[in-house]
Amino acid sequence: MAKRNNPRHGSMQFWPRKRAARIYPRVRSYPVSNKTKLLGFAGYKVGMLQVNIRDNTNSVTKGQVISVPATVIECPPLKPLSLRYYEQTDYGLKIIAEIPTQNKLEKELERKIKIPKKNNTKIVPDKFDLVTLQVYTQPKLTSIKKKPEIFEIKISNPNQDFLKNVLVKDIKAEDVFDEGQVVDAHAVTKGYGFQGPVRRFGISLRKKKSEKVKRGPGSLGSWNQQQHIMYRVAHAGQTGYHTRTDYNKLLLKMSSDPKEINPAGGFNDYGFIRSNYLLLKGSVSGARKRLVRLQQPIRNKNNKQVAIEIQ
Repeated sequence: MAKRNNPRHGSMQFWPRKRAARIYPRVRSYPVSNKTKLLGFAGYKVGMLQVNIRDNTNSVTKGQVISVPATVIECPPLKPLSLRYYEQTDYGLKIIAEIPTQNKLEKELERKIKIPKKNNTKIVPDKFDLVTLQVYTQPKLTSIKKKPEIFEIKISNPNQDFLKNVLVKDIKAEDVFDEGQVVDAHAVTKGYGFQGPVRRFGISLRKKKSEKVKRGPGSLGSWNQQQHIMYRVAHAGQTGYHTRTDYNKLLLKMSSDPKEINPAGGFNDYGFIRSNYLLLKGSVSGARKRLVRLQQPIRNKNNKQVAIEIQ
């Protein structure tokens, strides 16, 4: 029998491999866009299913109906909380003004922050380098939890008319994305706790006559030069619960009718979808009920919208 090839998956791109700071991710970079719009959204991961679509790629099955895996994400509307204006300094971005929303805040928001009694509106600055919209989720529209999440979404090419309107109305996924485009999905992966190097880095098991350990690294490196064990040597440690990004996930469908997708007994470990949802082709990082932040693609320069035909 041929020897199974299992190369190490200890990429130095993800280092250090430690636990995420919070259960939902932060987005550090956004694409550059000339359009005036929000560049991101968020939803809760429901689970996966199979979808029959007509293949429109340049493959041997082009034009045929194929079955592809898809991830279901429930996307209740986001509520605006405030507009934040930033200025670029020598020490990074510095917030110079914040304009709160005039809408009535949800009572569930008290589970996350202390709601101010007065709206101290500041004057809009004349010069600024970045504008973000601080929003919070509405998990009460789902069947999973009540405590909302708060995060910021960048606004590309802002103008005064858009900034006034964005603080008034709720934000839906249809306002940010279109069916047939690709999106980036940011999430915190499943956590597996403290694991050994075989599980964590994919190193090979040692032979049965090896000394001391079988599931440990074969060599710790030379002992006469750097005087210590290099950090690149595979060792046990935290596995999972890391912030990761899935690039260029095809958006198959967006809908506001959960009846057309809910199974008879609901989704496993989630329940029934009660609000808007969308389908992404393939898998997405994270566990069920975990918040997934979606944004416009940062690595796809030719973001062309394609027609998706679901059977």
